[in-house]
Amino acid sequence: MAACGLVLGAMASGVAHAQEASTPAKNSQYCTNIADAASDTRFALQKQALADMEKEIEGRIKVLEAKRAEYEEWLKRRNEVLEKADETIVMIYSRMRPDAAALQLMNMDEEIAAAVIAKLNPRAASAVLNEMEPARAAQLANVITDAPKREKNPVRQN
Repeated sequence: MAACGLVLGAMASGVAHAQEASTPAKNSQYCTNIADAASDTRFALQKQALADMEKEIEGRIKVLEAKRAEYEEWLKRRNEVLEKADETIVMIYSRMRPDAAALQLMNMDEEIAAAVIAKLNPRAASAVLNEMEPARAAQLANVITDAPKREKNPVRQN
């Protein structure tokens, strides 16, 4: 009987040992079996996240396009007002006496004064420039022709 107990004990320990050896194999098999399902779930979550981001981006694009259209409309109205103001200012200066126009244009920013003179008809522009100080008239003519600025007292070389 003692021998039978030894054999049963050895068999029981062999079965336990076999169960321990098969446990990592079962774990590995379980991980292999669920890997595809886990991968599919991860991809589905990523796909949903990308779809949500795409919707958000489309919404932002719509907002930006609306703002761009609003700014383009504002710029169009602004340019129309500036064009009218330019035309109005040119008409005012063209109807002024040349000496009065020259005094006002001499005190203006040179680019604005040059722009006004450039838009006047040639007869009115020449009359206004004739009434200005020669240095200021030459300076405005340089701005109109976009000539480079020179030193005030250039040294002549012969």
